[in-house]
Amino acid sequence: MDKKLLHGAHTALITPMKDRAVSYADLESLVARQLDSGISGVVPCGTTGESPTLSKQEHLQVIRETVTQADGKIPVIAGTGANTTREAIQLTEEADKAGADGFLHVAPYYTKPSQEELLAPFGSLAERTEKPASNTHRTLPPHPPVPHRA
Repeated sequence: MDKKLLHGAHTALITPMKDRAVSYADLESLVARQLDSGISGVVPCGTTGESPTLSKQEHLQVIRETVTQADGKIPVIAGTGANTTREAIQLTEEADKAGADGFLHVAPYYTKPSQEELLAPFGSLAERTEKPASNTHRTLPPHPPVPHRA
């Protein structure tokens, strides 16, 4: 593994939207700006990039477009986490084929798995590729108390 792959600062990209659709022209500009700034790498479709609201096709197209735009100049660490292990595996395999340099996985955000329960999905994901993966945990904000009505 290239030790520079996960070194330095990597921008967690937003997914630009226009008229309820991904704006690939704006994504291209966003990645170009990151390249011009000297950033070490980019992370499309992480939890900052609205990945839970993208269709699978949009998710993969954002990753493909980012890989194309980065053109090997900086690493693309594709966010391939999902709320199910099956979907995360599919996204990881497809992002790998698209040329992503590594993967960002997230613990399931609605189910609250124990530490032991996290080992199985993260282990399954690690078995799908030789490329590096990083795991993250996204904590949902606490809900305000629901007022009690007598």
